[in-house]
Amino acid sequence: MRQSAIALAIVPALACGGSSPASPSTRSQLTPVVSSAEWPASAPDSQGVNAQSILDLAGRIGRGEYGSVSSLLLVRNGQLIVEEYFGWSASRAHTVQSVTKSVTSLLAGMAVDRGRLSIVDRAVDFFPGYRPIANLDERKRAITVRDLLTMRTGLDWSEGVYAGSPLQQLNDCRCDWLRFILDWPMRDAPGTRWEYVSGGVILLGGIVGVASGERIDLFAADQLFGPLGIENAWWYSGLPDGLPHSGGGLNLRPRDMAKIGQLVLDGGRWRGTQIVSESWIRESTQPRLSGVRSFGAYAADYGYLWWTLPRGIITASGAQGQWIFVVPSMSLVVVVTGESDANFLSGPDLLYKDVLPAVRLG
Repeated sequence: MRQSAIALAIVPALACGGSSPASPSTRSQLTPVVSSAEWPASAPDSQGVNAQSILDLAGRIGRGEYGSVSSLLLVRNGQLIVEEYFGWSASRAHTVQSVTKSVTSLLAGMAVDRGRLSIVDRAVDFFPGYRPIANLDERKRAITVRDLLTMRTGLDWSEGVYAGSPLQQLNDCRCDWLRFILDWPMRDAPGTRWEYVSGGVILLGGIVGVASGERIDLFAADQLFGPLGIENAWWYSGLPDGLPHSGGGLNLRPRDMAKIGQLVLDGGRWRGTQIVSESWIRESTQPRLSGVRSFGAYAADYGYLWWTLPRGIITASGAQGQWIFVVPSMSLVVVVTGESDANFLSGPDLLYKDVLPAVRLG
């Protein structure tokens, strides 16, 4: 697994390149998807998805009507039915930005499944070597794994504006990230206020590493990515000791993002093998905080580092337009990757306006 030092978690999108099909705006059909050892495949219409509607959508994406979208993948009934690239290629890992957080939730759940971690464990207890901890009070002592999973840390942290935020300071400091987060001051009692805190998820990644006995990227490679057949995954990393940026530093091929979505859709199973417990999938994707944010016209609830959108759509979301949508009512997974925050909302828009209307129920 390749790693790289990181100065920024919200990194510029990687330059496009590699082989890719001609723009769908110039073609009369979708790119044929061929079955392989990775994915069984079939035509959209055979899985109850209107191919012409998706071709029309791909044409609009190719013409730039949805901004700089670089891939669109659809999986229905476990079959890969659409795999379109726009200046990207199937073999290249793509930044997934904060979709990383949802993968970190899966890894935390796997540690819980193995009895190595509990959501009521206190965060600071995993790091005795960091004592004394700055700004330590009863509130900080009380932060639990559950608080990190639900973004209710109580830390005096805001990253709504990236410039000058604690997240930018962390990304730029070239310091021990765990020390940076552990020392950060508190504002509220944990569990009382929702605030998007990427630093808390980096801390959670460190906790998963301590609990599992190996750094979180190695745990992921052995226990999650390996069983899923995920290839070419890599993380941005920093201090201490190559700690992966579990708040936004993962890079995956789009078809591997689809595997994550299918795993969630199937209750933690992949091709009949239980990788993450069904109870953790259910617990982590259940809405626990209502209306904490909206993505354009779509109100978003929050679980354990997973979003839930209208119609019960389980969602992983990342800056610059990275999305995994899991639609249980339709046995559908949709993956979108993008290259710019200017079209961040293209994913939900094309999902609700184009993809869902093209799916036949039943």
